Amino acid sequence: MNLAPGSTVGRYRDHYRGRFAPSPTGPLHAGSLVAALASWLDARALGGNWLVRIEDVDTARCAAGSAEFILQQLASCGLHPDEPPWWQSQRGAAYAKALQQLLAQGRAFACGCTRKDIDDALAAQGRLHQRFGERVYPGTCRRGLQGKPARAGRLRAEGVVHWHDRRLGALQQDVGAEVGDFVLQRADGLWAYQLAVVVDDAAQGITHVVRGEDLADNTARQILLQRGLGVATPAYLHTPLLLAADGHKLSKQNGAKALDLSSPLRTLRALQEAAQVLGLPELPASTVPDWLAAAVPAWAGIMRNFAPQGET
Repeated sequence: MNLAPGSTVGRYRDHYRGRFAPSPTGPLHAGSLVAALASWLDARALGGNWLVRIEDVDTARCAAGSAEFILQQLASCGLHPDEPPWWQSQRGAAYAKALQQLLAQGRAFACGCTRKDIDDALAAQGRLHQRFGERVYPGTCRRGLQGKPARAGRLRAEGVVHWHDRRLGALQQDVGAEVGDFVLQRADGLWAYQLAVVVDDAAQGITHVVRGEDLADNTARQILLQRGLGVATPAYLHTPLLLAADGHKLSKQNGAKALDLSSPLRTLRALQEAAQVLGLPELPASTVPDWLAAAVPAWAGIMRNFAPQGET
């Protein structure tokens, strides 16, 4: 890893590096444009670099051609990365190296549990429940596989993690109690999101993470991994979400349609609607480049109200 242990993001203020990391399960929709625009605006407002990373590590869920189409959609919106995009599907060796480091340190362990094993163990403890659809791992394999074959790799989740979100303020989570020892490599051999995102943020020198509020719950797990791997913790900002009619986050799963970028006017309208979710005021501009130019200082004005602790 190429960032110094214990580094704080304040030391990197002069060379801000942010990123947008879409999963290519389909085209960008209005909700994903909110996250893309916020991360781009933040990088531009702070004079930094904006990168794009294609999170295609879960290959079974990825749609052929979606990554390339997403890049075209971003370009149509005037959101151009400052460096060539990365593809997580090409990063397996880096994830394997990180897992071996954590195993060697005793921070991670091999797990032989099936979902049924986990459910049975939780039921025996009288605490069978799911958290956001996830089972809270009961720690069964912490002391060894007990004759079972290894199926997955997990991180030992211990202690309460405290952090400061630039918009949401002071947050904390007892990862061990609320999540349990979480997966780093799945039973099917695929790399888990938590490990991949931390390894790639470190490798790309990401100093600021701007993403949707639905991902805030992942932050404590990622901070634990950053500490275990000895890499810097970025500054985090979790933005408001665009909600569907049922009150849930707008997503492909609940019928979100691909962005209509068929004309400059429709593209401008899509950006304006995304900006409204982010709290930007109406901006007097009739073209996408002019609107983006006006949106950067508008975003900077909003962000002054959400400055992270220790920064100005």
